[in-house]
Amino acid sequence: MWLKISTVALLPALIVQGYKVKKNTPRLPEPQGERHGQVGQGDTISILIVGDSAAAGVGVSEQQHALSGALLNALRDHFSISWRLHAKTGDDSTKIYHAIQSIEPKQYDVVITSIGVNDVTQLSSAKKWIRKQYAIYDVIQAKFQPKLILASGVPPMHLFPALPNPLAWLFGQYSKQMNQQLKYFIAQHATIRYIPFDIAKYQELNLDMAEDGFHPSKEIYAVWAQELADIILKHFKDE
Repeated sequence: MWLKISTVALLPALIVQGYKVKKNTPRLPEPQGERHGQVGQGDTISILIVGDSAAAGVGVSEQQHALSGALLNALRDHFSISWRLHAKTGDDSTKIYHAIQSIEPKQYDVVITSIGVNDVTQLSSAKKWIRKQYAIYDVIQAKFQPKLILASGVPPMHLFPALPNPLAWLFGQYSKQMNQQLKYFIAQHATIRYIPFDIAKYQELNLDMAEDGFHPSKEIYAVWAQELADIILKHFKDE
């Protein structure tokens, strides 16, 4: 309730700041490159990546430097990987749900998700947002029957360089509440792992975000991908 009250109280400032951010922040395109294929050597594994602009790799110019490319590079010496990327800039939970429904049913060993930033910018409540996550992960389970789902947390948007206060503070509160709900949901599902998008850690490593101050850089994608790769390796090599 307090967040809703804060949102209403800050609305005039949010409108002004939101307009300025939209006007002044460069709109980066999705990177060039393949979005499906077969790479690597070793035991076979299949990977599907779905979600928003971060999943799509916005912030770099080539998919080889984005999340998908960095992940494949980290895993290609360990697995023969069949993979697909199905993500789009601007997609919120509703659009991602419909996008997943449009994918041909097929078994994937691993499904990786990146969902939430566009729901935050729409000021979606955490309760409303988590209901949509229930639906998204239900359809993922039904259509792809994954052995492992890696659910990336909503980034702590108060740390986005592109966002001024109080807009940054407010978005940070929304993302925090969404992550609390997501962690609770995931704790009830053995096949889903929560992967925090830890901007504070990236800052400690002196890693900058992309030039728009809103998306991951090549270096951040590499760290994020390695975190995912380590979990995948441990899960499937220890089976």
